[in-house]
Amino acid sequence: MKVSLQQIAEAIGARLTGAGRAEVSAVASIESATSEDLVFVEDEKHLAAALRSRAGAVIAGEFASSAASDRPVLVSDHPKLAFARAARLLQQRSRLDGSQQQRGVHPTAVVHSSALLAADISVEARAVISEEVQIGSNTRIGAGSTIGAGVRIGHDCEIYPNVTIYPGTLLGHRVIVHAGAVLGSDGFGYVRDRKSGHYEKFPQVGRLVIEDDVEIGANATIDRGALDETRIRRGAKIDNLVHIGHNCQIGEDVVIAAQTGLSGSIVIEKGVVLGGQVGIGEHARIEEGVMLGGQGGVLPNKVLRGKGVAFWGTPAQPLRQYLKQLAALARLARK
Repeated sequence: MKVSLQQIAEAIGARLTGAGRAEVSAVASIESATSEDLVFVEDEKHLAAALRSRAGAVIAGEFASSAASDRPVLVSDHPKLAFARAARLLQQRSRLDGSQQQRGVHPTAVVHSSALLAADISVEARAVISEEVQIGSNTRIGAGSTIGAGVRIGHDCEIYPNVTIYPGTLLGHRVIVHAGAVLGSDGFGYVRDRKSGHYEKFPQVGRLVIEDDVEIGANATIDRGALDETRIRRGAKIDNLVHIGHNCQIGEDVVIAAQTGLSGSIVIEKGVVLGGQVGIGEHARIEEGVMLGGQGGVLPNKVLRGKGVAFWGTPAQPLRQYLKQLAALARLARK
């Protein structure tokens, strides 16, 4: 579905120079772009290549304001962000166009009679929707997904194939859950009988709450609370193969990269960035704005604080301190 450059410029807050009636339908790299694609450049040194490409239009910074070219340019003070917003607009239009043809419940899907589904949702082949489920408008449930009893899913959500959402889980609006994710499963909680040495399951009767605009990667797993709730707050982005244990509290706009593992009852405050393969012990707290590098480790009950401070290593330390220690070890090894 094509969208005019004028519409895109208005939607993303960019200034359009050139033919506003021209239309594009997708985004691409400079190398692979066609006449129907939109590309972007953040650095002036790449502008000439973008203008020589086959792209239908270019998003660029203020440095492109005076560029001599007949190619339409959308000028923005943050080209990469503008490009991301334009891509989302084009994807939404494309999805809307496709969903007009595919809305409804596939004949092989199983939907309980008590489920409340908005009229314009899509339920794909072999999906199972249990009793008392509520699903908002313009939401898609992918093939083979299982939605447990009492689950509530907001509007404009995308649940990809083979996702499992356990009973009682709550999802806000515009949530994206990629294939194979498991949401709301029991936490890893057991009590050891000192006499027999056997382990008995501790109750896992809480719930999982996922707020608006969260994206959850493929094969990620997020446990429900043991007695209360696990909560993923607005705008958090969770990569593939991430595990989040029971009772965790994940703050707004947190970013968690692939293969990270969080034990139970961890608090991750607003704006934290966790690199790939990070491991965090139970009851730890990562305060607002902390950045923890890949394979960093935080011991149980520890607190990392310092907005904008980068930590690295196991146990995690401020990056400068960690690098000094590595340098000291290197000097000792040479002696």
